[in-house]
Amino acid sequence: MKINTILFDLDGTLIDTNELIIASFMHTIEQYGDRDYGRNEVLDFIGPPLRDSLRKINPDRVEEMVETYRKHNIENHDSYVKAYDGVVETIRKLKEEDYRLGIVTTKMRNTVQMGLELTDLDGLFETVVTLDDVEHAKPHPEPILKALDQLGAKTSEAMMVGDNTHDIEAGKNAGTKTAGVAWTVKGRKVLDDLNPDYMLENMRELLEITGG
Repeated sequence: MKINTILFDLDGTLIDTNELIIASFMHTIEQYGDRDYGRNEVLDFIGPPLRDSLRKINPDRVEEMVETYRKHNIENHDSYVKAYDGVVETIRKLKEEDYRLGIVTTKMRNTVQMGLELTDLDGLFETVVTLDDVEHAKPHPEPILKALDQLGAKTSEAMMVGDNTHDIEAGKNAGTKTAGVAWTVKGRKVLDDLNPDYMLENMRELLEITGG
């Protein structure tokens, strides 16, 4: 079955927000954590919904921490965030070739929009499903199925592309093809272990997979 629909995670997949996210977590931990956290511990917080990660730091002050994190994240956003090599040209080419394109992310809509505008990706996706739009975040299949429904696409003709275990698991749970990205900040082995259908060394490889 030919792929005609491609869904992407945003952070760590299309745009490099890793250092911004790590800095925002560190800034928040300094104020609310009961100890110092190492970088590798903070990496584990990347991927799940923000509240779930912050709850592990201090379950009693989650809402205050969300505010602190988001304030730091937004104020420092533009100095950190950029698209990964090959992303913008690949997405534009896929759109020119009439692929149905969507984003499925655990971020909130306002920061998603900031990232898309900053990296010249705004307007290239027909649907953007954020944490605001669903009851269950990835790895639950709901966000992917919602995006496919909005695109009028079939799971058998779709692929989910992401940098996190949640992305690959969500794709498998929804019944789509899956592609991991080797530039994941957690190291490609965590994705290799889940046996995605494809592993991309650069986003341009999507054009070879799809025949573009």
